[in-house]
Amino acid sequence: MNKEEMIKDLGKEVFPIGNENIEYAQYFVGDSYLNVLSMEGVIIGNVTFAPGCRNNWHIHHGGGQILLVTGGTGWFQEWGKQPRKLKTGDVVHIPAEVKHWHGAASDSWFAHLAIEVPGDNKSNEWLEKVSDEEYNNLNK
Repeated sequence: MNKEEMIKDLGKEVFPIGNENIEYAQYFVGDSYLNVLSMEGVIIGNVTFAPGCRNNWHIHHGGGQILLVTGGTGWFQEWGKQPRKLKTGDVVHIPAEVKHWHGAASDSWFAHLAIEVPGDNKSNEWLEKVSDEEYNNLNK
C-alpha cells in the first residue's frame, strides 16, 4: 500500500504524515513516518506506522509520554501487562520509567500523536525488539 492509499485507509488526515522515520528506523520493525509538530515547550510528533510496524520495547526516563490515537488500529503494551488494542480517539498515559512498546495492527495503518511529558534529565532507552511470535499472537 502506498502513502496515498494509507491516507485513504486511515480516513481524513488530521496532521501531515511526514517523512520516512529514518532517524529512529533502527528501533522499529517495519516502515514508519514522523512529522515533528512542535519542539517548543512540549515535543509533539505525529507518528504513522505501516501495517505490522511496531517500535522496540523502550523506556522514557525523566518524563513520560502521552499517545493520542488519530487513526487506524494499533497496540500498546506495558512490560508484564496484557496488550491493549488501540483505535482512533484512544488516549494512553505512559509514566516515566515504564517499559513499553506500541505499533500498528497487522492489517491496519496506525497513527498517533506522541507527546513528551516534561521532566528532568530526560532520555529514551531503546531495548529489544518485540518478537515476531509475541506480535503475531496479538493479531490472531
